[in-house]
Amino acid sequence: MSGNAKSNNSYAGKSNARYLILAILFVTTVINYIDRSALSVAAPIMKEDLYLDAVKLGLAFSAFNWAYTFFQIPGGWLLDRFGARKVYGIGLFVWSLFTFFQGFVGSFLTLFLLRFIVGIAEAPSFPANSRMTTMWFPQHERGRAVAIYNSAQYFGLALFTPVLAWLLQKMGWNYIFYFAGGIGMILSFFWFKLVRDPSDHPRVNQQEINYIKDGGGFADAGEKKTKVKWAHIRLLLTNRQMIGIYIGQYALNTIVWFFLTWFPTYLVQEKGLSIIKVGFIASIPFLAAFVGGIIGGFVSDTILKKGKSLAVARKTPIITGFLLSSTIVLANYTQSTVAIIVIMSVAFFAKGLAGLTWTLVGDMAPKELLGVTGGIFNTIGNIAGIVTPIVIGIILSKTQSFSGALVFVASILLVGALSYIFIVNKPRRIELPEESLPNTKQAV
Repeated sequence: MSGNAKSNNSYAGKSNARYLILAILFVTTVINYIDRSALSVAAPIMKEDLYLDAVKLGLAFSAFNWAYTFFQIPGGWLLDRFGARKVYGIGLFVWSLFTFFQGFVGSFLTLFLLRFIVGIAEAPSFPANSRMTTMWFPQHERGRAVAIYNSAQYFGLALFTPVLAWLLQKMGWNYIFYFAGGIGMILSFFWFKLVRDPSDHPRVNQQEINYIKDGGGFADAGEKKTKVKWAHIRLLLTNRQMIGIYIGQYALNTIVWFFLTWFPTYLVQEKGLSIIKVGFIASIPFLAAFVGGIIGGFVSDTILKKGKSLAVARKTPIITGFLLSSTIVLANYTQSTVAIIVIMSVAFFAKGLAGLTWTLVGDMAPKELLGVTGGIFNTIGNIAGIVTPIVIGIILSKTQSFSGALVFVASILLVGALSYIFIVNKPRRIELPEESLPNTKQAV
């Protein structure tokens, strides 16, 4: 029976520790994206000091994603094996430390290596976010929960991009990395103090655990261990619904990594804006994406509560977001700075709407393999983080213009919309074969 179907009296006096966990995920995701985007803010000045041309800068941007992408599945396995508290908390400290070290780099090779290590440490982050919201929130609250932590990235970028730009102009590019890395290391100590699984959290009572479980959450998932087999991986890679959301996530990350890597350089080089103006102007699309993400989550949960199917509730804002994001190409047809920022803001607002893709991971993943499923999803999605910076760097090198880059981004977004329209049909949870589950002869 769902949590919605039961009387609220059944959960009278329930604690609300899940909101504390969501707040921590929000703040951690803010730090996550500040560290990811620090190089893009520093790049217009840093590239001169390190003698980086467009191709080398594209490679430096992509270094994070080489590691981040290919360590997704190992990171997901670690989450299922050791839990989000340990894996995510250690990762937070490590990626912040190596972001701090980027303030001392003097060569392309060192920069590439440090960004690579940051990518390894951040790899479990979004699978962990997905795992924790699936454990802590009933299905009818999960769209909002995912929207809130997913929108944190844009809130952080909107808030801190002007701060990083100010540091760049007043103190030098080194201090961007000192600031971004330092606050992450401090946060990691609060993480270990406040984060637990629902069944082990001192602020959770039984009523809240019942509320989560009755609503389709996995409050006791941390207690069960499942040995990951190749048959499981094959199932996750061949399921039609999963293939559809994998394609969609790749498409969605194309616009994300344009904004996280080349967007400040686009404003400086293509539009001739100053560093300080770039800092403030670049924050506007991020703020729009934050608003879009929150709206998308609430719209989805509202549709679900009105009795519509999970497919309608999740796919409506996602497909709308994809189609609207592709309007980024319109920036090629105006020279007005105001018009360009409006176009970019609309496109990234729409990306926020489409950010509910992570909700479907929690809705569809086998409950025993939340981490691995999120890892595969994010692996395929973040191949875009490797491809996009390099392709845009090559386009820029060949044409000396960003026009082709915006056409490239818009085209991939349309592919994402088509994937959700024609491949993702009716999302439902994948069930593992009985013989592979814990407490059977083949289980370990």
